[in-house]
Amino acid sequence: MSMKRTKQRGGAAGRRSGEYAGFGGAKEKETEKSWKEDVAEQPETSFVPYALTNHYDKGTLIAHTSFGKGLILNVDGARVEVLFEAGKKKLGHKPA
Repeated sequence: MSMKRTKQRGGAAGRRSGEYAGFGGAKEKETEKSWKEDVAEQPETSFVPYALTNHYDKGTLIAHTSFGKGLILNVDGARVEVLFEAGKKKLGHKPA
């Protein structure tokens, strides 16, 4: 029994050069721009050292020992979503 192969449609070969920067390429540039605007340009005194035993609110600027400077995007119970230069990370914190 033979298998009929269909024509491949709309693959990456049809894209123009530079239009697609790899998996998630466009989002990474957008995230990087937001991080630069919202976090990188803030004065050092605006950042609070991160500790698992502290409580954080949305919008707080933190300084993490491994990930660097970040901005709290969302708070969900004992978890916070933080925007770092390398991307978003979920970290723990002390719930209210």
